[in-house]
Amino acid sequence: MSDALVIFTPSGKRGRFALGTPVLTAARQLGVDLDSVCGGRGICSKCQVTPGYGSFSKHGVTVAPDALSEWNAVEQRYKDKRGLIEGRRLGCQAQIQGDVVIDVPPESQVHRQVVRKAAAARNITMDPATRLFFVEVEEPDMHEPSGDFERLAKALRREWDVPEITAGLDVLRKLQPTLREGKWRVTVALHKDHRDGPHRLIDIWPGLYEGGLYGLAIDLGSTTIAAHLCDLRTGEVVLSSGIMNPQIRFGEDLMSRVSYAMMNPGGDKEMTRAVREGMDTLIAEITREAEISAREIMEAVIVCNPVMHHLLLGIDPVELGQAPFALATSDALNIDARELGLAALNPAARAYLLPCIAGHVGADAAAVALSESPETSEDLVLVVDVGTNAEILLGDKRRVLACSSPTGPAFEGAQISSGQRAAPGAIERIEIDPATKEPRFRVIGCDLWSDEEGFTEATAATGITGICGSGIIEAVAEMRMAGLVDRSGLIGGPEQTGTWRCQADGRTHAYLIHDASAEGGSRITVTQGDIRAIQLAKSALYAGARLLMDEIGTDRVDRVVLAGAFGAHISPKHAMVLGMIPDAALDKVTSAGNAAGTGARIALCNIGARAGIEATVRRIHKVETAIEPRFQEHFVNANALPHAVDPFPELSRIVTLPKVSYNTGDGEGGRRKRRRSA
Repeated sequence: MSDALVIFTPSGKRGRFALGTPVLTAARQLGVDLDSVCGGRGICSKCQVTPGYGSFSKHGVTVAPDALSEWNAVEQRYKDKRGLIEGRRLGCQAQIQGDVVIDVPPESQVHRQVVRKAAAARNITMDPATRLFFVEVEEPDMHEPSGDFERLAKALRREWDVPEITAGLDVLRKLQPTLREGKWRVTVALHKDHRDGPHRLIDIWPGLYEGGLYGLAIDLGSTTIAAHLCDLRTGEVVLSSGIMNPQIRFGEDLMSRVSYAMMNPGGDKEMTRAVREGMDTLIAEITREAEISAREIMEAVIVCNPVMHHLLLGIDPVELGQAPFALATSDALNIDARELGLAALNPAARAYLLPCIAGHVGADAAAVALSESPETSEDLVLVVDVGTNAEILLGDKRRVLACSSPTGPAFEGAQISSGQRAAPGAIERIEIDPATKEPRFRVIGCDLWSDEEGFTEATAATGITGICGSGIIEAVAEMRMAGLVDRSGLIGGPEQTGTWRCQADGRTHAYLIHDASAEGGSRITVTQGDIRAIQLAKSALYAGARLLMDEIGTDRVDRVVLAGAFGAHISPKHAMVLGMIPDAALDKVTSAGNAAGTGARIALCNIGARAGIEATVRRIHKVETAIEPRFQEHFVNANALPHAVDPFPELSRIVTLPKVSYNTGDGEGGRRKRRRSA
């Protein structure tokens, strides 16, 4: 009899196979994306398929009811035990008996698509570095003097085409008892190095292991550490959590920490110990909350700026504090997680650190590039990762530039008089009526505005505790639009602004947003010091962007992407009123949320992305803000709200900023005159 035509969907791959060939075998020979952990033994059920019967004009084939072998006892046993969707077959059990069309459902695909539901949604193709393999190992024989490990390696070569494996002592110690407990049938977790090195044996279980297989995508920031627990089978983010970086006690910004290392012998080791303990604490909390064991977390991908990169690795960051800002290494690293002092993971877990781009443009910027792909953009896109140390990318498919700007922690609520991290009770949105100068606001944890009925009751549990990063950005911008702050950033007094909420605060003024001090609650104001902190931060950010625009030779960008832990919460209009970002049409200003964290997730879920970003960073041109003479000029001009000299025509179309001046000198933004002594 002639061979049968087999067509797989959705891939469209087809081929002819001898009758009696298992569907799983045909899929493998054609390179069809059909999962299997047990190697075709009918144990794991990962290879479920749905055969189609009848006429398929698109494929030019008619499928008879007997195109596959009859339902067998293995399939029935699985259906009785766990259930099987009607019409499904196990690919390892169903044999080809005639022309057939076979659909591979998403849950049976190894490289299943995971959609990130965010402002810039994209698909992540699942191809993790760490995977599970069920294997049957030959028993030892007096006439065959090979070791158990060597026979395991041989079985993996034979059944899974794994060319070579290595293992640490911890795994080797449990190899023999596990093989015997499983009667020589075991499941192994293997980690594949994308640079084509040998697979590394991470763990081993007797029989078919059906427990968890997880990885962590960690964004190690200067102020916060965020981690996403991901299922390495599906790509699902099981749990996300974060903590303040415990290094903050050594300095709120990066240069403060470098200075601490310079001024204090052993200071770098203190900071290394602090950040490792902080990460371990966070990981332990995640495992408890997700109700999984540390053993089930087999891999971590970490992104961070260069100073954090060196301190995590236990490298003194002193060279990053002085020109030419040399990194100890800029290459990606694939190492044992235990080398980083991370104990709350599988003992043999691996850790991958993305490459750094240059001196002060780190692995977090590389992760943003991986997430947002500016090198593939048809138009000129500016990607700004807003944080304590802002990472900025500018480019298109012709050229990509990068720089960092020391914005400080003001955008994250630090160094702000009523500032706090984003937590329930923190003001995150605010509007100020330009006529009455009265504020209304929303707090995290409540969907109501402060002037809506039920707000007081809805916030009784959390209270109104402070103002977070997105809140302070909106507050300063709203004060500018309401005429409470002039272009130079000076807050007017009650007579000048026409509101009692502008109150004396020493020699300056502050704007009162909320006052519950009489009831033992918080008094929340925006002070002149807060305005100055925001001005300094936004000026550094804008100056960095302008330097890259100078290098490209342009005064305008086509698109702006706001990234960062709170990038999704920043209003484009308010960011532009402040002059945080260059002028652009508001519908061309989008949010990518925590793009660095997303880049870490992509690298965790797709091994090919690691090789891709390593190649990409070598093509990104770094601009060093610290030695560029125009940086200071751009910085000074950017102190004005929104800017001293750059026009903002797109902003002017939707917002008319009041022409007010609260200085005593002539003209808006003039210097305050000093009173001469008599």
